[in-house]
Amino acid sequence: MADQTPTNPWKRLLALPNESRGKTLFVAFATALVCTLLVSGATVLLRPIQTANRAAETQLRLEALLSAIPGMTALLSSSDSAQLSTVVIDLAQGRAAQEITPETLETALLDTANWTALSPELDLAGIGTRPDYAQVYLLRDGEAVKLMVLPIAGAGYNGPIEAMIAINGDMESIAGLTVTGQSETPGLGARIEEPAWQQGFAGTKFRDERGEMRFAVARGPATTDYEVDGITGATRTSTAMTRMVRFWLGPQGYGPLIDAVKRGEF
Repeated sequence: MADQTPTNPWKRLLALPNESRGKTLFVAFATALVCTLLVSGATVLLRPIQTANRAAETQLRLEALLSAIPGMTALLSSSDSAQLSTVVIDLAQGRAAQEITPETLETALLDTANWTALSPELDLAGIGTRPDYAQVYLLRDGEAVKLMVLPIAGAGYNGPIEAMIAINGDMESIAGLTVTGQSETPGLGARIEEPAWQQGFAGTKFRDERGEMRFAVARGPATTDYEVDGITGATRTSTAMTRMVRFWLGPQGYGPLIDAVKRGEF
């Protein structure tokens, strides 16, 4: 009697019983491979859309932040020399980056060489590593910097908190803040997204005449020029906001840039 075993490998596989280990492993591997290819393809196709959506959302948040700062809308509309520009900053130097532009920043930050590991004592914001470059927004009226808008981030109670903070031209006080991302407890820490709470940042000083960092979210109502009101029942989120602002406006964050602007060197 002739041997009926198929010689084609594919046919041999199909001829195996469905409960055979080899056939089961092959089907599982093939399914995983197809799913991986589909997810990878979707990621590549959707990345430009996601990037555009993030840029559009950031622009809306920026416009809302500027419109909430007293005098900014009037300055932009009344002065022909007032311009809002985007600059990539070398954080360690406090200067404009020489080789990285807003268009190439995202690609540059994919390189781990462009990140700095932070020791626990320096990592007030709880971010672990800090990018060496950041995109900031400068509002100039002629040569004078009237406002800087700086992206900041830190570890909250339930996850990362992302925000944009605006610094007045005196480089000593906060003009405003808007939270752009958070996952804090609804009704408690999540109140950091409420405009009423964010408005308390306007005019708050973040360091004193000696340059010492003084900013804090108070445990209750603010009692000094360096505080904003605390959030009832959200002590950990309030502490996270304090640490995040202190880190990014300090020497490991935008401190060198703030000092350069104040000296008129930027």
